[in-house]
Amino acid sequence: MTSLTIIRRRLASLIVDPVQGAPEGAITVAPSSAEEAATVLQTAGEAGLTVQIWGGGSHQGHKGHIEPALVLSTRNLQGIDWQPDDLTVTVGAGVPVADLESHLAEGGQTAVLPELPGAATVGGTVASGVSGYRRLRYGPTRDRVLGLSLVTGDGRIVKGRGKVVKNVAGYDLPRLATGSLGRLGLITEITLKLWPIPASIVTVRSDRPEDGRWYRPLALLERNGQGTVVLGGHPLAVAADAPDGEAGADWPEPIGGEVRLEVRAPARLTRAVVERLPTDWHYLAQLGVGTIAIGADAPDVGDVIRLREWVESMGGSLVVTQGHIAIDPWGTPPPSLGIQRRIIEAFDPRGTLGVDTLPGGL
Repeated sequence: MTSLTIIRRRLASLIVDPVQGAPEGAITVAPSSAEEAATVLQTAGEAGLTVQIWGGGSHQGHKGHIEPALVLSTRNLQGIDWQPDDLTVTVGAGVPVADLESHLAEGGQTAVLPELPGAATVGGTVASGVSGYRRLRYGPTRDRVLGLSLVTGDGRIVKGRGKVVKNVAGYDLPRLATGSLGRLGLITEITLKLWPIPASIVTVRSDRPEDGRWYRPLALLERNGQGTVVLGGHPLAVAADAPDGEAGADWPEPIGGEVRLEVRAPARLTRAVVERLPTDWHYLAQLGVGTIAIGADAPDVGDVIRLREWVESMGGSLVVTQGHIAIDPWGTPPPSLGIQRRIIEAFDPRGTLGVDTLPGGL
């Protein structure tokens, strides 16, 4: 009896139709609880099979070529427990970001997750460490993760911190898991800190957004030379800061392209990075943050390497977030590689969740 036959028998009640975009030939399972997810990962590990976690499919480009035997879909990990008076929400990993933000907006609050998420789920967003355009004002997503539950690669259920804002008990699992790309385990539930939605929000067009004297802007953005400033706050303060502003937030569309890159540089160098980009590349720069999303259909490898070398020499990084190009997707591994390897071995001792997902082949 083959390993896949055993899997089909033991996990029969969790097997669902394949997820769109997922690797062909893999068995797709959709647990509805941490306990069911633990059974999936423990069973797969014992059978020596690789599992790929799948939320909305928005951030799979980081993982390169993976050929899993099982795809673990988070679509049945649902539920929203909103505590508006405490400014917190606990949400299942499979809840779409758009659905959560729409729900919170009814009470004038936001989780400050990406503004144009597409099909992205909350779990996938946290696992990928992705932040929205409002990071300039509110900081990165990881700063708002108060607690989470995670199922390790060998089927253990672990929890970090709690469901209130002032909570310092336990190890800082949320920061460890945020941005881990599922390499440590499956995030099943997340508790997020919320913020009130500003009473007034306006958009201002600017040739060089970073040159204006804006008071605490929500975002300073530039997409292919077109600058956007989004301001939010008390109506009188916003009106004084931008009397000709357009009502509402006009967020620029994400950058497309067959190959997508992201530069993460010191914030002061954002403009310098933009000025180094080839003219046929598209970009979306978050000024004051140092994140520049880049898209190109057939970028010259030499141009990418030269940009990476300069960015790394200045203390930043360039990563490939989508598509395939003949370079390492992550660049120079960090000096903490040995520590990271030991952490991964503790969470996923059998390598059930795949390898070569993180820098240095981890």
